[in-house]
Amino acid sequence: MTLRTRPMLDSLVNLAHAAGRAILEVYNGEFDVTLKGDASPLTVADLRSHHIIAAGLAELSPDIPVISEEADIPPLSLRVDWPCLWLVDPLDGTKEFVNRNGEFTINIALIEAGVPTLGVLHVPLSGVTYLAATQIGAFRRERNGQEMPIRVRSPMEGTPRVVGSRSHRDDRLEKLLEAMGPHEFRPLGSAGKFGLIAEGAADFYPRIGPTSEWDTAAGQAIVEVAGGQVVGRDGLPLRYNRRETLLNDDFVVFGDASRPWHRLL
Repeated sequence: MTLRTRPMLDSLVNLAHAAGRAILEVYNGEFDVTLKGDASPLTVADLRSHHIIAAGLAELSPDIPVISEEADIPPLSLRVDWPCLWLVDPLDGTKEFVNRNGEFTINIALIEAGVPTLGVLHVPLSGVTYLAATQIGAFRRERNGQEMPIRVRSPMEGTPRVVGSRSHRDDRLEKLLEAMGPHEFRPLGSAGKFGLIAEGAADFYPRIGPTSEWDTAAGQAIVEVAGGQVVGRDGLPLRYNRRETLLNDDFVVFGDASRPWHRLL
C-alpha cells in the first residue's frame, strides 16, 4: 500500500504544525545554544521537534524507518536495503533560528528506492506549508488553511530570480552568479528556497558547499512534483540513502528545464 496519499499528506502537515508550535515556544523565549560534533548549533527546539516528529511517524507508519538529523544514523550496511524511509530535518536553519530572523523550516520527506516522492516543508514563523506527492500534486497552504496548487515558472521570462543561502555565500557562489549575467538575488535561510522555486516566485537556486540529505529531500520532492528539477554537477537528480555519507554534492534547483543551469557549476 502506498504512503503517497492525500490523508497521509494531511497527517504529515498536522505533524509538522505540532512540531512548529513546539519550536516557536522556544523561539519566543530564552534558550541556550550548544555545538554538535560538526560545530553546527543545537537548541532544545531541535530536540523537541525531533521527538514530536519521530513519535508521530512511528504511529503513522510503524514499519517505516526514520533518519533524522537529531538521531543516530545507522551504517549503510543496515539501511541500504530499505525499500523506503522517512528523512527528517526537525529544524532546518538552526543558525537562522538562533539569529531570530524567522528563516527556518521543518522538513519531512518520504524516500522510495532513493527517490524523494513526498515532501512537507513547513515554515513555523509564517505558518506557510509546502506539500507535495507524486500523482497527487504540489500545494502551498497558508496559516488559515487556505490551499492552492503550485507550479514552477516555466518558461522563464525576463531577468532570472535567484535565491541563495544567507549563511553560505562565498567566492565560488559569487563567481557563479557573475557568470550567469544579469539577475535578481534574494538571500534566504534554510529549505524555504525550494518552496520559492516550486511556487514560481524564484527561478534558480545554486548550492555550492555542504548540505545533508535531510536538508534537501523534502524540498526536492516538492520542486519535482511542481515541475522543476534538483540536479548535481552531472545533470542527474539527487538520490538518497545510497552512500555511507549523507552529505550532498553541489547542486542546482530550477524551474525552467530548457536552460542548462547545471553547467554553471
